[in-house]
Amino acid sequence: MDETLKVGQYLVDHAEEIISEMMEITLKKVEYEVTEEMIQQSIKINVDFLVLLAESFNESDEEAAKGLIEWSKKHGEHQASMLGRLSAIIKPYAERRLMYLQTIAKISMAHGLTTENVVKINNRISYLLDLSMSETILAYEAYRDGLMNERQKEINELSAPIVPIQHGIAVLPLIGVLGYARVQHLLNHVLPTIPELQVEHLVIDFSGILTIDSEIAQHIFTVHNVLKLLGINVLFTGIRPNLSMTVVQAGIDFTSFNTFASVKQAIESVG
Repeated sequence: MDETLKVGQYLVDHAEEIISEMMEITLKKVEYEVTEEMIQQSIKINVDFLVLLAESFNESDEEAAKGLIEWSKKHGEHQASMLGRLSAIIKPYAERRLMYLQTIAKISMAHGLTTENVVKINNRISYLLDLSMSETILAYEAYRDGLMNERQKEINELSAPIVPIQHGIAVLPLIGVLGYARVQHLLNHVLPTIPELQVEHLVIDFSGILTIDSEIAQHIFTVHNVLKLLGINVLFTGIRPNLSMTVVQAGIDFTSFNTFASVKQAIESVG
């Protein structure tokens, strides 16, 4: 058997022992409390990684990368699901990389490998470690972005509810920062439900809006026109001076809209 493959087999057979020794060294430098569960989880992850490294000694870079990419995606998603910080992945990387190189180089020399083969193994390890870091970060970011999108959907639904007040009258209170995503939610998910509620008069209340830009203002007043085509009387309330300025800058003519200082006044006008 090729001496390099013998080293690979040794690493596979002694993976847990090697990683446990590396972990013992690492724990001496850790300044925060580490639970036994965290230690065992870290050992398992690194054992799997070491086995992937060792088994790659008989493969091309492309072949070795396939299995490692899958492992890295799984690892990145796990870190993200635990709500871990990205810095927790990046910060220990340099020291972890050096430890892997030194440990495996020592084992390689103990097996009588030539300098050329030791360098070859180190190059493979460096390549796969760098690839692993890149893929782990990409998987981490993809998972967190997906989570953020889901939460944004929930926020949109909670921050733009249709509230029936009395027969034929409802209020749509807008809260927080009104951005493109929330306007799209209004257009695509809120407006289509209004006819089902048998609403004749809809009060859109801006008193909870913190900020709005001219482009979003245009979209909001597009909502007014869509509802008008559906035969719904739209009334705007709570438009503060700063919002009024934005509306004017957007070139929107206020005179064509029913505006009131408060929701109470708007409802009274309908009565």
